[in-house]
Amino acid sequence: MGALLPIDTNELEFDNGTFNAAAFASHALASWQALAAVIDHTLLKPEATRLQVEALCSEAFRYRFACAMVSPLWVPVAVSALAGTGVPVGVVIGFPLGASLPSTLRQEAETLTRLGAKELDMVLPIGQLKSGNHIAVRQSIQSAATMAHQHGAILKVILETALLTTEEKLRASEISIEAGADFIKTSTGFAKGGATPEDIALMRGVAGARCGVKASGGIRTLADVRTLLEAGASRIGASASVAIVRELGAE
Repeated sequence: MGALLPIDTNELEFDNGTFNAAAFASHALASWQALAAVIDHTLLKPEATRLQVEALCSEAFRYRFACAMVSPLWVPVAVSALAGTGVPVGVVIGFPLGASLPSTLRQEAETLTRLGAKELDMVLPIGQLKSGNHIAVRQSIQSAATMAHQHGAILKVILETALLTTEEKLRASEISIEAGADFIKTSTGFAKGGATPEDIALMRGVAGARCGVKASGGIRTLADVRTLLEAGASRIGASASVAIVRELGAE
């Protein structure tokens, strides 16, 4: 899996499958361009308009963010706006409740990748996890991962950490990785809490160098990003992306 891209992993240090968070953070924070390359520029508000989505895509191209993350409705618009730029379109599925049928997730994954989405952020079936039905959780993730990978896309699995116990976070992380996730991710941004360095460190402890870890939810400043990268994040999801890279010198 290419979960740690776009940063060149040859420049990082890995020891016995351990992700070197300090090296990754140092690289990502070395310039605003390097930082932009690990940020998913995100607009998921239900009231988002076409003009706002087009503006998001323009910013994603200007600053070379890791991707432009939009809701399913706006994928055709984003794909058209970013055609030929090299900036991929990301989209959420099973969002924001994590209560979709596996067949629905598969259909979303297939339809959206055929429309041109290259990164899928899926909400884990939270209720099934909390019910102890780990087989159902694994099958849901696996079905979406398989479809994504068949179409050249990657899958990020949102755990919604604010709703989980420590044991559930550990279990969800391991199941997601085993089921084919390219990233495990903290939050939708729609629950009662977002990314914390403690949760990132816990998730990275499970993941090692097997997959990426994405921090999302409530990330608004460069200081927030620095703390989360140093805790082990290898991707950041934020709607305040432009303000964050401007703190590091972007214009």
